[in-house]
Amino acid sequence: QEVTLAPDCIGDDVAKIVADAKEGDVIMLENTRFYKEETKNEPEFVEKLAAPFDLFVNDAFGTAHRAHASTEGVTKFLSPSVSGFLLAKELEYLDGAVTSGEKPMAAIVGGSKVSSKITVLEALLDKCDKIIIGGGMVFTFLKAKGLSVGTSLVEDDFVETAKEVLAKAEKLGKEILLPSDIVVADAFAPDAKTQIVAADAIPDGWMGLDNGPETTKEQKAALSDCKTVIMNGPMGVFEFEAFNKGTFGIVDILADITKDGAITIIGGGDSVAACEQSGRASEMSHISTGGGASLELLEGKVLPGVAALADK
Repeated sequence: QEVTLAPDCIGDDVAKIVADAKEGDVIMLENTRFYKEETKNEPEFVEKLAAPFDLFVNDAFGTAHRAHASTEGVTKFLSPSVSGFLLAKELEYLDGAVTSGEKPMAAIVGGSKVSSKITVLEALLDKCDKIIIGGGMVFTFLKAKGLSVGTSLVEDDFVETAKEVLAKAEKLGKEILLPSDIVVADAFAPDAKTQIVAADAIPDGWMGLDNGPETTKEQKAALSDCKTVIMNGPMGVFEFEAFNKGTFGIVDILADITKDGAITIIGGGDSVAACEQSGRASEMSHISTGGGASLELLEGKVLPGVAALADK
């Protein structure tokens, strides 16, 4: 299939290329973000962008959480405005899992900061039976439990928030799984000295950079009976080989339970990268193409690019 690349995304040249096209022809417009009006969703620009076309199909889940000209604005001028197959699949898995996923349901929430994951963590706590916490955010939770964390990454402003999450989980009867052992290093470097210590025995001057092997065993046991599992964020600094076992270990667990019939959903950029690196991405039920979009959907937010589409 030959694809015609238009020199712009608006204007007379584009209108002529579209008008001259025959049935079955494919035209690719120039990047809309060369215009600042795209992200501002300015009506005059939107009208020019929509002008040569009759209907709109949005298949870009990764930008559906933005109310931009090419995701939300054009729907005001083009009818019908509908989703493509990829966008529909993303909504079916991500939204479907959160609203009506089969129980027991677990969420794996990782990454470096509590601040960027607190909303999704609280939303998933309401829906899930078990929450596994990993990555740098672990140490804010360990500090909230009164433990020493050495030089590990901690967000002091969120220690109280972490305490509230733990209290809420207890009140709701939900299980929160924090690491029981940690791979610590004397520096944030791929060739740093490392040792495995209990989570309540992190030595001064050392930082936690991955889960230890006992934690992975506990995670395997916790996930063994789960029917729906959502992963958002890695368990450690998997970019460094010395600290990738925790993340790859949980990816292996997810791939194995998928074979046994569980629905496994990988949402978020780093989680997807980890699955790809481990070589087991194809074994998951669904790998999301959206980082911010999947996070917002899991948080229960309405995505403007989706809300703007026709209901049927």
